[in-house]
Amino acid sequence: MTIGEDNDERDDQNLSRLLDERARILEAAGEGIYGLDCQGLGTFANPAAIDMLGWTLDDVIGQPVHEIHHHSHADGSPYPREACPVYAALRDGRVHREEDEVFWRADGTCIPVEYTSTPIRDSDGNQLGAVVVFRDISERKQSERDQLAAYAEITRLKEELESERDYLREEVEVAHNFHEIVGQSAALQRLLSQIQAVAATPANALILGETGVGKELVARAIHAASDRAEGPLVKVNCASIPAELFESEFFGHVKGAFTGALRDRVGRFQLADGGTLFLDEVGEVPLELQGKLLRALQEKEFERVGEDQTRQVNVRVIAATNRDLRSESEAGRFRQDLYFRLSVFPIDVPALRERREDVIPLAQHFLQRTCVDFGRPELVLSRAQADRLAAYHWPGNIRELQNVIERAVILSSGTRLVLDAALPETGTEVDSPVRLSGETEQEEFVTMAVMKQRQSVNIRAALDSAHWRVSGSGGAAELLGVKPTTLAYQMKVLNIVKGER
Repeated sequence: MTIGEDNDERDDQNLSRLLDERARILEAAGEGIYGLDCQGLGTFANPAAIDMLGWTLDDVIGQPVHEIHHHSHADGSPYPREACPVYAALRDGRVHREEDEVFWRADGTCIPVEYTSTPIRDSDGNQLGAVVVFRDISERKQSERDQLAAYAEITRLKEELESERDYLREEVEVAHNFHEIVGQSAALQRLLSQIQAVAATPANALILGETGVGKELVARAIHAASDRAEGPLVKVNCASIPAELFESEFFGHVKGAFTGALRDRVGRFQLADGGTLFLDEVGEVPLELQGKLLRALQEKEFERVGEDQTRQVNVRVIAATNRDLRSESEAGRFRQDLYFRLSVFPIDVPALRERREDVIPLAQHFLQRTCVDFGRPELVLSRAQADRLAAYHWPGNIRELQNVIERAVILSSGTRLVLDAALPETGTEVDSPVRLSGETEQEEFVTMAVMKQRQSVNIRAALDSAHWRVSGSGGAAELLGVKPTTLAYQMKVLNIVKGER
């Protein structure tokens, strides 16, 4: 063997070894790889390409690969061969990368891919063909779809939560005008002073009183007069919640936490974040859950049912009950530590029979509002009707008075108010709104709007006389015979501002 023959043999061995190494690399590669000659015919394909696209080598070698997998845009519209980025590498000699296309498989299905088409040249720079490396991005696409679906669900839940919060906020300003408390009795003035005093602090309050006295009204007034007025006022009627759902109602739950928990739910504590949580009929909270409620009040934190994450909240709690919680706690039916936590500032709301001077103003207020709500012409109380209302003992308190007025409006026709048939234990005689003999014009009752106007004028006159000084010796409060806090509250309700008329 000559030296030249020996060199040729070594070159052949080196080439064979190099080809074997390249073949092993192609077989081990996880990406699909196939080659093209300058005419776009297939020259090779690695096992990953065969597996991903369902080809055989006979489908590729010497065949126009573009027609085999006729790859498409992501929307399915086909690439013509002259516009195909794969073959562009054969035309312009540059590397082409695409990130969002589709390769069709032999069985007619398709997969999303990203690929690179790289031109191949010989040592003299002549174009020999191209190598295409592609990757199945089905998992990435599914992950992107899952993320979009999750984002859509988050958006839906956010909108649902915002709608619920907007609804709860609107409860503050419904047609009942809950932030206005009607009446002028001494008992009511004491109540207004208490409202004004506690509203200026972050303290919890416990509202006590019989059913129907307006405990919710007081809670709304405290919220409206506090620095949390712009935040939500969220009400929980503890008497209407099944025992097994208390924890979920207060703190919320995550999907799958219990049977029927089909999605995540925000609890009332979280809804009230930044505002006020009103626990109506708090004495109905089951004893076994009172410890968790106490912890949420003390630590201002909680966990949703089925979740380990601790959440922080900034909530002011106002509770209400018609039960004697002190006696309940002494009897072991209500946690004593929870009672003391709730009753930082107890407020006793007087029964209507203890503030009889307010019966007629309240009746006029309900009459005016009910006529508007029911689309009826304005009706007026006669002196005789007012006397009957004032003489009744009102065991159902303000709620009963409101119901009586609404029944009277329903029973009335024209401009005559039918009251007797609406009042309990008064028979069915129909009273008519005629002026009694001896009554003067001054004795006639006026509408609540006129009454408020007169009250506003009277307060402004006192303020003018006191040079708009509310408190102190010679101040408007002293002139009117009320406490400065009461006058300040009335000025806020009547929107009395210096310099404005």
